[in-house]
Amino acid sequence: MSKCDKCEHKSVIMLQHGPLCSKHFVSYFENKVFKTIQKFKLINRDDIICVATSGGKDSLTVLYLVKQYLKRQGMDSTTLTALAINEGIADYREKTLEDLRKFCNDYDVDLTVATFEEHLGATLDEAYPKINKITGKKPCNICGVWRRYLLNKYAKKLGATKLVTGHNMDDESQAIMMNMCKANTSLAAKLGPMGGVAAHEGFTRRIKPLYLCSEKETRLYTFLKQWKVEYTECPNVIASYRAEIRDSLNQLEEKYPGTKNGIVKSFLDMLPLLQSRELNKDSKYSGPQTCALCSEPSNATECNACKLKTILDGVNNE
Repeated sequence: MSKCDKCEHKSVIMLQHGPLCSKHFVSYFENKVFKTIQKFKLINRDDIICVATSGGKDSLTVLYLVKQYLKRQGMDSTTLTALAINEGIADYREKTLEDLRKFCNDYDVDLTVATFEEHLGATLDEAYPKINKITGKKPCNICGVWRRYLLNKYAKKLGATKLVTGHNMDDESQAIMMNMCKANTSLAAKLGPMGGVAAHEGFTRRIKPLYLCSEKETRLYTFLKQWKVEYTECPNVIASYRAEIRDSLNQLEEKYPGTKNGIVKSFLDMLPLLQSRELNKDSKYSGPQTCALCSEPSNATECNACKLKTILDGVNNE
């Protein structure tokens, strides 16, 4: 291993601009996150912050660094809360939630946990085979809809004005390519460091402070901080379209370093055009409607979360 570019110590990572030791890498990583928050104006002084957490490396990192950012800026960090969704995935989620509870206790952060079972009538493990039988949907399709639904519902319940997620550069490059391959330009317009095309009272605006950080960097950061983290991924992800895109991008990144960064930076240049087009599509469009069943925002009379629950209830009542 070569020496750090900034001192005589051994490096722990090789970045595009050179090798860094543990001390200088931690400083580099934290400053990159703080600069991302400032550059994209992700947090205002009057914001009430809720961090979507799971206990994994990305969510612990973003929870810790957002709290540190608030302190550095002289903002009230005591209002920061963590929100976790227990989907009910056997031998996986309870392990990460155990790490999360310890972390929140160590860093004095209030934690709220919402479950699929309590709010939607079944765990993901129970619901998936029944819904799949009718719709052919994969577990990630079901989980994604219900997770987003509960995150938004609880963020509003907690009074949050911003919902922080732990999406990193790898996640974003995957999402960009997935939408591009499927010609989902309307969905692509909702990506970026601050999610959504425009603010809407029914949604808590989502922000991504790790937007310019690679998964490799985040993993190393948690290792150097010596946090208790399960470096495992959800067992359902192997069946997803995202996993295929992820593997393809990893191969390109290995052969052509900087590929993911290039995808994200190019997308950021195009994002204002995509958002402008969405806003101008129909001048009469005033935003989402309200779901007739749960009163949450929806593009139809019934939101996607309730549609899946209706299918599940129908199977259970047969």
